[in-house]
Amino acid sequence: MRSNRLTSILAAVFCGIASPVFAHTEVGVPSGLLSGALHPLTGADHLVAMVAVGLWGAQLGRPATWILPIAFPMVMAFGAVLGMAGTPVPQPELMIALSALVLGLLVAFAVRAHLWVAALVVSVFAIFHGYAHGQELPEAANPLAYGLGFVVATGTLHASGIGIGTLTRWEAGRRAVQGLGLGVAGLGMFFLASVLR
Repeated sequence: MRSNRLTSILAAVFCGIASPVFAHTEVGVPSGLLSGALHPLTGADHLVAMVAVGLWGAQLGRPATWILPIAFPMVMAFGAVLGMAGTPVPQPELMIALSALVLGLLVAFAVRAHLWVAALVVSVFAIFHGYAHGQELPEAANPLAYGLGFVVATGTLHASGIGIGTLTRWEAGRRAVQGLGLGVAGLGMFFLASVLR
């Protein structure tokens, strides 16, 4: 009898705790984290550019393999703060489309660049990607959780690009990665045409 009462009380407590989580979408840390993590994965322009950063880093080799995927999310977080604050940044959608085109071409032609030049290129584009994420912060979502979500998702996309980029150890893999770069550049052209329409 006592165990049935205890079970009923615990069930009522857990239901009371759980219901606010399901009753309000886009509220607090869980939804902010989830929204932030999904944002880079749901926009093809963001997704391909971020994978291309990993691909290019892998082509360039160490230390670029790790510096580019670290620089991008760090600078992207700064861009997100600008977006959340409503600071005007010129042509973010155009620059995001250009990032896919340029990064794709860098991978397609296996462009060798000094580390500081490569870091500068990805950092400039990161500002605009971050700005777009920051502008699209869901209402009532925790900005810190949202930011953490998109930084982690971005890092995961970079890591997948690095993983694919390890194929460059073999000639056939090198060509396949360059072909992927060409595909990213083609999508960049499509995104650019859509923005300029």
